[in-house]
Amino acid sequence: MLKKRQNYISWDEYFMGVALLSAMRSKDPSTQVGACIVNNKNKIVGAGYNGLPMGCDDDEFPWEKQGGFLDTKYPYICHAELNAILNNIGMDLKDCKIYTALFPCNECTKAIIQSGIREVIYLSDKYEGNDIFKASKIMLDKAAVKYRKVSTKLVNLTLSFNEGDV
Repeated sequence: MLKKRQNYISWDEYFMGVALLSAMRSKDPSTQVGACIVNNKNKIVGAGYNGLPMGCDDDEFPWEKQGGFLDTKYPYICHAELNAILNNIGMDLKDCKIYTALFPCNECTKAIIQSGIREVIYLSDKYEGNDIFKASKIMLDKAAVKYRKVSTKLVNLTLSFNEGDV
């Protein structure tokens, strides 16, 4: 009797993979972040990446990280988590999980809490010492929203568009 495959990816790896694939859509030359929202039936109900709002031409806005505020990307970019919430398929996000490549900032955390998402799963918390991210954790804790680093032994996951690999 043929047994099932043993080396398939977990749900966490799958949804974080979707978040990372979404990040590849970002036009930001220095930071690419993606997010994926999943309901309690393991159905994807939203995805997003960091980028400009619809109707704003990527070639007409700055991508700089330093300089005068209006000459940087910061006042114009919509973060991946907020985009995933705004891009949801029209469902109530109550009790959903959000997978994100980077721990969410305080502004995205407000939207996460307000939307009813109950768990944040992240890949990197590289800015954890920054007050913006400390504020995020304070709010998540007070709102009883769980957060955790994704658990995986994977270092990478390769996609192939070679028809022979299917």
